[in-house]
Amino acid sequence: MKENLKKMPKGGLGQLTIPVIAVALLVIFNLIRDPGFFSISITHNNYGNAVLAGNLISIINGASELAILAIGMTLVTAATKGQDISVGAAAAIAGSVFVKVLKSGADITGGTVILAFICACIVAMIFGAFNGTLVAVFNIQPMIATLILYTCGRSIAYWINGGATPTVTSPIINAIGSFAPGIPIPMPVIIVIVVAILFKLLFHFTSLEILTQSVGINQSAARLNGINTTFIKLLSFILLGCCVSVAGIIGVSRLGLINHETLLLDVEMDAILAVAIGGNSLGGGKFKISGSIIGAYVIQMLTITLYAMKVSSTDVKAYKAIVIVLLVVIGSPVVKERFEKLMKKRKALLKGGEKA
Repeated sequence: MKENLKKMPKGGLGQLTIPVIAVALLVIFNLIRDPGFFSISITHNNYGNAVLAGNLISIINGASELAILAIGMTLVTAATKGQDISVGAAAAIAGSVFVKVLKSGADITGGTVILAFICACIVAMIFGAFNGTLVAVFNIQPMIATLILYTCGRSIAYWINGGATPTVTSPIINAIGSFAPGIPIPMPVIIVIVVAILFKLLFHFTSLEILTQSVGINQSAARLNGINTTFIKLLSFILLGCCVSVAGIIGVSRLGLINHETLLLDVEMDAILAVAIGGNSLGGGKFKISGSIIGAYVIQMLTITLYAMKVSSTDVKAYKAIVIVLLVVIGSPVVKERFEKLMKKRKALLKGGEKA
């Protein structure tokens, strides 16, 4: 296993080059187009609380669910060399369970919200374990395995609340989806920070990061070195289930209701792209959670930029696709390898010139 770990591509700045460059280009473009694009102001919301406002706040707030999903998707990608395309449907299920528990009581209290979160998290983890079992135990390709839940997940979410779209109104729910009293930063942003810290602590106090990378790089070698590859793959899907439940709850809290048809619709592809833009290989192995989070913000910044340029909503996806394809191609191993060869030739020519 040690030999395989030595062969792993180095992380650090190299792996974050593409997302950092993408952010820099978008920042420069927006500053040239509109010098005040990233200006932040203090306004008062409907409840009279002083809150931060501006395009920058919209970007980091709007990407919250995507950033959380990208964290879990990174683990699944690293361990299984594939992706989960059912995260949007699973989030709808988790959101439906969350609302179902909230509506079961007379009043929505802090205890009820905690209970609803625990139930939603357990259900999402169970569905994550279902996907993980298909992949880890039955060796089904991840996209094919998760296609089942992708297809039927929103129907399950529909059944949970009897086909209704019940609303949930409560100061606690409003705070989760927007701003908490006395805190000018959107609560979804704070939740992203908390989730990222929890994963950082998980990697710090356990060997999960290195084990996941080992399984993704060479499953046979990892198994020979005593690693339970089935458990690692299964665990990655279960942890993604946790991320799915948090993202679903944020989505429900933003709207104050559950709509199984539109909640985090089409977020699957954005989550996969966030992982790719973050410099992580979609073929598994070495990964960097921070890269995927930056990738999520790149996608959201691009979306906000296009809307600021008055691009119609029907055209936004096409423009996003073009830019994202360019970013992914630029960050591909083939382009990186050719760029490195070009730089080596350039250095050789410079050394030859100096000797002459």
